Order: sequence, then structure tokens, then C-alpha cells
Amino acid sequence: MNNKWILPLLGVLVLVSALGVVFAKHQNRKLYAELSELQKQRDTMELEWGRLQLEQSTWATHGRVEKIARQKLKMRNVDYDKVVIVK
Repeated sequence: MNNKWILPLLGVLVLVSALGVVFAKHQNRKLYAELSELQKQRDTMELEWGRLQLEQSTWATHGRVEKIARQKLKMRNVDYDKVVIVK
């Protein structure tokens, strides 16, 4: 290879390498920002999930279910003297 082409070729390779480093750094920052945003969304969803579980447990308490069964469905406890066992 001719010696006069080596220095410009090395210069071009260094420039291409530098541009690659800049591009990789930019991609890294962009992906890190996206990761941070997704982590915030995850944390928000976990809080909402906890609130929903608490709400569900509140709605499903034994006392509430029994109250609704008595008031809206007109249900009552069984009189055991009226129970017939079929064999």
C-alpha cells in the first residue's frame, strides 16, 4: 500500500470511530430516559394495583356481603329444625 494513503485513511477511520462513539452515547442516553419513564409508569401502576386490591377486599368483606344478602336479596339464616337431609 502507498504510504501517502495511510495517514488520511487512519484519519477517516478515527473520525468514523468517533462518530460511532457519539451515536452509541446518544442511544444510551435515549434508552436510559425511556427506562426511567417506564420505571415511573411501573411504580404508578403498582400503587394503583395496591389501591385496587384494598378496594376489592373492602367490597368483599363478610359483613358487607351478608348485609346485601339480607337487604337486597331477602336472604336469611337457615332454621336448622326445617332442614331436611335426603339420603
